[in-house]
Amino acid sequence: MAEFFAIHPDNPQARLVERVSAVIRAGGVVVLPTDSGYALACALENKRGVDVIRQIRRLDDKHNFTLLCRDLSEISTYARVENTTYRLLKAHTPGAYTFILEATREVPRRLVHPKRKQIGIRVPDNRIAQAVLSDLGEPLMTSTLMLPGESLPMTDPYEVQEVLGHQIEVVIDGGFCGFEGTSVVDLTAEVPVVTRVGAGDTSAFSETA
Repeated sequence: MAEFFAIHPDNPQARLVERVSAVIRAGGVVVLPTDSGYALACALENKRGVDVIRQIRRLDDKHNFTLLCRDLSEISTYARVENTTYRLLKAHTPGAYTFILEATREVPRRLVHPKRKQIGIRVPDNRIAQAVLSDLGEPLMTSTLMLPGESLPMTDPYEVQEVLGHQIEVVIDGGFCGFEGTSVVDLTAEVPVVTRVGAGDTSAFSETA
């Protein structure tokens, strides 16, 4: 059964954060809060973890995962960021946005869109997620915590523990953190294009495609 940690949303307990990151390093899959709901997460190089997440959500191999990054400098390691793109990212991170960017070779090939070589990247405005990312020292592969056939993601950590506790290693209770997905903004074209309107304010970008 998964370990269950109640972590304070404003002042995350360091010992619990360190325990979570240790489980991730050891190959575990965790459920953690973000600024747009709870997410399934594992280490970037954890092929088994990605497979577990695919199985839980019944995703095919064409599903695009999102890289959860600590800050702008980490983004630039895994995605190509031009000057104009950098300014946009700086103005909108951390926040409830997923940005579609050209992937660098640091991203495992299995996680990149097979034709367009793109990756979704975001910097969460959530202290627990930020604390885990900081302690871990590398991005997390994430996917929204939504079960097959459901129209809304899971929001109750106790229910997550009951339903998924035998398939994952850690459930974090970080309180209610919403259930609306991120706004998705494609930054690979000449102008930014919003491809999904979600929790992040999209008024600074082009209209939805």
